[in-house]
Amino acid sequence: MEIGLVLQTDPPADLLVERMERADRLGFTHGWTFDSVVLWQEPFVIYSRVLERTRDLVVGPMVTNPSTRTWEVTASLFATLNDMYGNRTVCGIGRGDSAMRVAGRKPATLDRLGRAMRAIKDLAEGREADVDGAAMRIPWVREGALPVWMGAYGPKALSLVGRQADGFILQLADPYLTEWMVKAVRAAAAEAGRDPDEVKVCVAAPAYVTDGSPEALAHARDQCRWFGGMVGNHVADLVSRYGEHSGAVPEELTDYIRAREGYDYSHHGRADNPDTAFVPDPIVDRFCLLGTIDEHKEKLERLREAGVDQFAVYAMHDDVDGVIDAYGSEIIPGLT
Repeated sequence: MEIGLVLQTDPPADLLVERMERADRLGFTHGWTFDSVVLWQEPFVIYSRVLERTRDLVVGPMVTNPSTRTWEVTASLFATLNDMYGNRTVCGIGRGDSAMRVAGRKPATLDRLGRAMRAIKDLAEGREADVDGAAMRIPWVREGALPVWMGAYGPKALSLVGRQADGFILQLADPYLTEWMVKAVRAAAAEAGRDPDEVKVCVAAPAYVTDGSPEALAHARDQCRWFGGMVGNHVADLVSRYGEHSGAVPEELTDYIRAREGYDYSHHGRADNPDTAFVPDPIVDRFCLLGTIDEHKEKLERLREAGVDQFAVYAMHDDVDGVIDAYGSEIIPGLT
């Protein structure tokens, strides 16, 4: 299993670059960031610095969307970085949650997302693409390669991942739900005539290493409770679309959001998010990796058995450097 690192592009950018550089030395394979340019700094500018100062790290957004930038702009950004640093980017993409809603716009439809994924990949790899009805090609691209990994939760989105994407990004680390969703992706891939094993699976969630004491675990839960609120925001969308007891979404996902009252994107992805009081401790424990190094290793093994190829550490709490160093020294050597 590979290990990635997910950071937010908060200023100063130098601190993020330094952390990604350290992660590269410690054996992390991927460096991801959020892509919500109102809430955080523009990531593609920072990717150039990260790639310049690392040797092996693959970088990309978790996740971009089809609407913030035009498709040819997104493709050209990736292609330019690849031309400069040698095909070390990955395009994580979704419908657009915080990036769109914080600007008062709606996320893209799955149809538009599918067309955007195809166009961005084709353009970044030097092929002609259809961009909103216009035939287009980037003539200077030579030997470009851009894997496109899609974030998804609901049945229609999972089907699109299996039919089209190079990888699946799942933002929660519950082994049962991971296995359920991976099966859905692989079934869609097989139905589309693809090799299901060629669709890579990345689980992304907060990880917080503790000394095993109850007090430390309680603190870790409070630092990572924001993640249950963020996931709950996506789940609320699914419930409004499919219904709470439709069977389209596991009840393990839908049960805990009944007490949810709303979501303020100005606190998105923050440990101090006030819209997470409805998230109970068992959900934090299920969705995140909390506890001692041995407890992290045990859960990572369960995720590997569920079909996960990469675990991406959401380092968005008060011990960012501690979790980077702990994974680099205690966990990554055992996985490789």
